[in-house]
Amino acid sequence: MVIASSCNRDEVITTQPAPEIILEDGGVYSVKVGEEVRLAPDYRNAEGATFEWRIGGEVVCTERAYVHMAESVGEIYVTLTVANNTGSDTEEMRIDILDREIPTIDIAMADVTVAVGYQRLIAANVRETELETAIFWSVNGEKVAEGLSFIFEAKAAGTYVITATAKNADGEASDTVTITAVAASELPFIYEFDTTKYRTTAGRNLRIAPSKLSGSEGVEFVWELNGSYTGDREPYLIFNSDLVTMHTVRVTASKMVGNTPMAVSHIFTVDVYPEGEYRREREADSSTEFSHIVEYTPAPGQFIGDLKTGGFTGEELTMEAAVAYAEERLREGNWVSLGAFGGYLIAGFDHSVENREGGDIAILGNSFDGSSEPGIVWVMQDENGNGKADDTWYELRGSEWGKAETSLDYAVTYYRPSGAGMAVQWEDNLGGSGTVDYLKSFHTQDYYYPTWIAADSYTLRGTRLEARNYDASGNGSMWIQPAYDWGYADNNSSTDCLDAVNSLDISNAVDCTGQSVELDFIDFVKIQCAVQAKSGWLGELSTEVCGISEIMQ
Repeated sequence: MVIASSCNRDEVITTQPAPEIILEDGGVYSVKVGEEVRLAPDYRNAEGATFEWRIGGEVVCTERAYVHMAESVGEIYVTLTVANNTGSDTEEMRIDILDREIPTIDIAMADVTVAVGYQRLIAANVRETELETAIFWSVNGEKVAEGLSFIFEAKAAGTYVITATAKNADGEASDTVTITAVAASELPFIYEFDTTKYRTTAGRNLRIAPSKLSGSEGVEFVWELNGSYTGDREPYLIFNSDLVTMHTVRVTASKMVGNTPMAVSHIFTVDVYPEGEYRREREADSSTEFSHIVEYTPAPGQFIGDLKTGGFTGEELTMEAAVAYAEERLREGNWVSLGAFGGYLIAGFDHSVENREGGDIAILGNSFDGSSEPGIVWVMQDENGNGKADDTWYELRGSEWGKAETSLDYAVTYYRPSGAGMAVQWEDNLGGSGTVDYLKSFHTQDYYYPTWIAADSYTLRGTRLEARNYDASGNGSMWIQPAYDWGYADNNSSTDCLDAVNSLDISNAVDCTGQSVELDFIDFVKIQCAVQAKSGWLGELSTEVCGISEIMQ
């Protein structure tokens, strides 16, 4: 007798069970394009069994596990049959092939040519994925920052290739932008500022304006305040904030040259201080006279450097020496000349000068009937309490304020003569030019350019009044310089001048927009020559100051 069996134990005949496929997670697998997925279910009774993996009816594997390479996005159904001599089991599995989540990134700017010193917040756009993505920046191959943005600064002329890279588990992507930095003089326009630090009082207007601007046709200006765009498109910004803190202001000026944008940027800080916090009360020994001269920067003029009438020694080669000269002259009761338009003198007091009813500041000049050389008076509070005249100037409005003939923000650049006895040439920001003539019949100094100004040119800026001087004789022998109605130093006004002393009222202060500003007190006074004119053999009109004091009422 023949017995068909797979086993014989103690006379008991047994048969091996048919194999069984055990699937987890419903037999569904996920994989991304370009990756492999291993299908390896568990089995029962699979010893000695055969394995057959089929896709679309085609046998693709005969091993216990199947490794599939995902080539394209979609679904693939895989059938597995496991068989032995007793029987078989078949299961269908699904492979979901997903697209890889390689990040995409682009830098939100085009290639640009900029001036050295240009700063910009450069940002990147990155496609969101389910995977954790790292973002980093490099400049000319050197890693400089991480995150969605970084501040770039062109510290020197050259080419900067900026790369933003986004990387996750699926891969990485990059984008680049090229910034070419050149000297500011190579840009098709000039946009320069004298300072990057400003100070003001909460709620007051502050004007942030360029000291030099030319070639501005077609230039676009974009202003940012504390990282947000303000919407302003002018070359200047009127800043006003009630928030007492330090603010960051940024402006970018750009112009298209062909297909290439060319740009320059400037970043400023504006410290805002509370009203009146640093007021200095009058003490028993406080003086009504000015306590010290802060700065003496005259325009070129016939008495600048004059060793006789002007009282110079020839040793005034620094600002400190010039200040000492001016302070000594004023304490002696002598006059100090401010030269042609824009020349100024700044004085401080040993206490805050109170804004009372009527005149508050007395400026002694040397005007008389037919000889007025008006100087505009500016006032400043020590807003930050540091004892320096580095805060906001407010002009004291006079009779010519607001008239069409009065030029606000007028600027004149003076040039050092190339030799002794030569006139000083000047150019203004309205396209005008002229000279401060050398009067060799009256003066012997080499030239009228201040000896303590090292630069070969310098610019003075302020409000210019229309000149009224005229030759009454018709032959150049008698020049008349009429007075203005009121509100100026060294001006023989019938309204506010007595014995060459002009009375100025702090209540006439106006801000950069021309609006009145309420100042309860001031700490500094600036007198500035307000005309640009010549009176023949008398020379340039030049404000003279003989004294500065507080008016006690």
